[in-house]
Amino acid sequence: MSAGALCIELRDLVIRYGEVVAVNGVSFEVNRGEHVTLLGPSGCGKTTTLRAIAGLEQPGAGTISIDGQVMYDAVRRHNVPTEQRGVSMVFQSYAVWPHMTVLGNVAYGLKVRKQSGADIRAKVERVLDLVQMRHLADRPASKLSGGQQQRVALARAIAFSPTVVLFDEPLSNLDAKLRAEMRLELRELQRQLGITSVYVTHDQEEALAISDRVIVMNVGAIEQIGTPEQIYNRPRNRFVADFVGSANLIRGRVREPLAAPKTLAFVAEGGHVLQATAAHVLRGNETEVAVRTAYIELGKANNVNQMPGTVRRRMFHGDFVQYVVDCPLGQMIVRHPPTNLVAEGDGVNLSFSPEHCVLLED
Repeated sequence: MSAGALCIELRDLVIRYGEVVAVNGVSFEVNRGEHVTLLGPSGCGKTTTLRAIAGLEQPGAGTISIDGQVMYDAVRRHNVPTEQRGVSMVFQSYAVWPHMTVLGNVAYGLKVRKQSGADIRAKVERVLDLVQMRHLADRPASKLSGGQQQRVALARAIAFSPTVVLFDEPLSNLDAKLRAEMRLELRELQRQLGITSVYVTHDQEEALAISDRVIVMNVGAIEQIGTPEQIYNRPRNRFVADFVGSANLIRGRVREPLAAPKTLAFVAEGGHVLQATAAHVLRGNETEVAVRTAYIELGKANNVNQMPGTVRRRMFHGDFVQYVVDCPLGQMIVRHPPTNLVAEGDGVNLSFSPEHCVLLED
């Protein structure tokens, strides 16, 4: 899949409900063939933004363009109806018609567009093959499982080859195992077809797993835009570090830049000096660093950022073990694979590299 020309462009989007500003000056772009996820807590404005792209919400300010065509412009009072925007939407509730068969559900949008019977049959069979549902084409939708209904909703959304597919938390009603399987299938399908898509979720793991880029939102505004690796490894501020993944937030102050590029000395509140890195230009008012729980070593010596500690709690989570460790920085959370277990009460040596000790913007 190659992302190329611009497909979606939002500029200074504002959406109000009475006195409440749900979306406050949001701007971003999505390239053709790119899968971008809007990630944030409930009420952050991500679904409202998605609905505005679809034409289901009318903004109070800003512009929306799709495939080079202006779909909404508040100044010009230009608003293209939903059915003329070339977008398709997959909802959290599936919105599958129970009185129709699988084939009937998928064919519906093509019939509305008055395509020929032969074209409809060929396109329906193609997309049912893609979502592994062709053998159930004649089954009533009311007899399908949740995962099967979601596949039908996805097939219906891509059957008429829309310019953009919008996903509104489509996997949130599925159980954890099926949700993980559907993530993989959805990602493979998106890459195979080169679909341009915007996906809404509050699930951090889901966003990191399936996205080309992630847009982290909070209280109607964008906190950070980046690849999953950038969002996880270089969080811009406290909200991103705390909301995406698991991180230790350590308060203190910047003492001085060091010789290594972008490396600095950071004095924690207890007086312990750490070597940290910064992805932004220093402003002098930064007061916190973030250290991801998965990047802290236990018992492995390091030349910098090492200190003694005592394991206070050990919690088994299946894929990882979480330790609560008392150390000169206070209590640190450490996550490790469930091998070489350390007992509660044992002394340990903590260490982490400067690149994993990230200075946050104030």
